Amino acid sequence: MRQSYRYTLYMRKRFLILLVALLFTVPALAAEDEILLDTGRITGTANNFSKQVRIFRGIPYAAPPVGDLRWKDPQPVKPWDVTKACVNFGPSCPQPAGLIGGAAGKTSEDCLYLNVFTTAKQGEKQPVMVWIHGGGFAVGSGSMLLYDGSALARKGVVVVTINYRLGPFGFFAHPLLSQESPNHTSGNYGLLDQIAALQWVQRNIKSFGGNPDCVTIFGESAGSASVARLMVCPLAKDLFHRAIAESGGPIGWNRSLRESKGVTESAENMGSRIAKELRCDSLEALRRISAQDILKAAKPIMTHGAGNRFGPVVDGYVLPDNPAKLWADGKQFDVPFITGSNSGDGAIFLPGVPTKTVPEFRAGVHSLFPNIADDLLRLFPAETDDQVHEAALKMVTVVSFAQPARFMVRCMETKKSAAYLYQFSRVPQMLKSQSDTAMHGLELPYVFDHILPIARFREIDAPLALTMSSAWVRFAKTGNPNGDEMPPWPAYHHGDEAYMDFGDEVTPKHGLFREAADLFDKVRDSRE
Repeated sequence: MRQSYRYTLYMRKRFLILLVALLFTVPALAAEDEILLDTGRITGTANNFSKQVRIFRGIPYAAPPVGDLRWKDPQPVKPWDVTKACVNFGPSCPQPAGLIGGAAGKTSEDCLYLNVFTTAKQGEKQPVMVWIHGGGFAVGSGSMLLYDGSALARKGVVVVTINYRLGPFGFFAHPLLSQESPNHTSGNYGLLDQIAALQWVQRNIKSFGGNPDCVTIFGESAGSASVARLMVCPLAKDLFHRAIAESGGPIGWNRSLRESKGVTESAENMGSRIAKELRCDSLEALRRISAQDILKAAKPIMTHGAGNRFGPVVDGYVLPDNPAKLWADGKQFDVPFITGSNSGDGAIFLPGVPTKTVPEFRAGVHSLFPNIADDLLRLFPAETDDQVHEAALKMVTVVSFAQPARFMVRCMETKKSAAYLYQFSRVPQMLKSQSDTAMHGLELPYVFDHILPIARFREIDAPLALTMSSAWVRFAKTGNPNGDEMPPWPAYHHGDEAYMDFGDEVTPKHGLFREAADLFDKVRDSRE
C-alpha cells in the first residue's frame, strides 16, 4: 500500500505539472488549413502558443470497429464529400475508469482516430514520428495532454499520435473468431490497428509535409512493447524506417493463441471463459453485448490485481512466433534503433509484489529464480525489512526493463543498422519526496519537451528536455541521435556495453546492470 500510494501521488503531481505547461498550447480555432486525404478534405487549427504548428485532431484512419466490425481487422474509412473539420480529438477507446494513465475525454468503440502536428507545408519532406501510447494495452489514448507533439514539430518533424483498440476490444481471442477469420486467428486487433495507422501515414503524410520514406515509430511501456513486436511483424515491413522503444520489449505480454504455457492461459481459453461469463455462445451474441458489459466481465488490468491481462497474441500471422525468439533469431527489421529504461521502472509492478520482509523477499527470489537466487540476493541485498522495497525495486527494474532493452540492442548487433541504449535517471527536485528514482514514464515530459523553463526547472530539467527531445528528433531525421552540444552517444557494442545516462548530467557510461542482466539472460535462455 505504501508504494501504491506514493506512486499515485507522484503521477497526480506529474500530470498537474503537465497540465499547467500545456495551457500554453491550447488550440486556437483560427488559421485553418485545408488538406486533401485519400478519403476527403479536412481542416485543422493553429497552436495558440506557436502559430507555426498546425494541428489536425480526430482524423479517422479506419472504419469504426462497431457492430459486425467488432473484433475484425481494421477496415477502410468511408470517404466523405464535405470538408471535415478535424479540430477536436476523437473518442478514446473503451477502458476501465480510474486507472492511472486512463482515457482523455469520452470513450467509444468508434475510436480509430489519429492526430497530426506539423510545421511543414505540402511539398516538404520532413521526417515523421508516429507515437504509440502506453497503458498496459488496457488504458490510454493518443490524445492525452502528455503526448502533445507541438514542441517536437517545432524541431522539424511531423508528429502523429494514434489510438488503437485496447483490452478486450483490441486483444480478445475466441475459437469462433478464429474460425470466422480468413487467417484462422484472432486477438491482435490492437496491433493491426497500429499497422493500419502506419499504412495511413504512407498514403497521406505527404499532404502534411511529411516524408513517407522516413518514418520513426516510438512508444513507451505498452507502446514500447508494441514497437518491439512491430519490429518482427511481417505485416509491418517497410512501413517504418527507425524505431524507439522506451521501457518495454519483446519479453513478456505474449499469450499463445491456443496453447496454454505454464500458468499462462491461452488467448482463446481466456476469451472462451469471458464469453461464458457473458452467457454468449455465438459471435452474434458477443457483438450485441454492450461495451460496458464486456469491460465488466473481462476485467482488464494494466500490471497487477484481480482481473485479466490483455496483450499481443502469438497467432502465427501477426506474430509468427514468440517475439523474444524472433529477436534472438535475428528476424527483426534492420533499421536504426534506440531503446532504454528508467532507473525506477520497476515501481509500476511493485504494488503487485507482496513481499515486505526479508524472509519473504528471499523466499520469493528463490521461488522465481532458483538457479540464480544466491547471486541475485548478493547483487540486490536486503538485510533489514526497510531495505526490501529498494532491493525489490532494483531487481524488478532490471528483469522487466533494463535486461530486455539490453537484449534487444545485443540482437541488433547482427544487423547493419546502429542501435543505441540509454537509461533515464533524472528525478526533479519537487518529486524527490515521493521517490529518489526515475519511475516508469517519467522520461515522457522530457522526450516531448514539455518542461517549462521556469525557476524550479531551469537549471537541469528544461535543458535536459531540450537535449533529450532534440536527440530523438535527430535520430528521426538521420538514424543517429548525436549532434549539437550533447556528449557523444556511442552505438551499443557487446564489448564495451555503452549507453547514455540522461540524468542530472547527460553522460555516456558503460555496463548498465551488467552482472544482473547476464544472470537474467541465462534464465531467459533456459526458458526458450
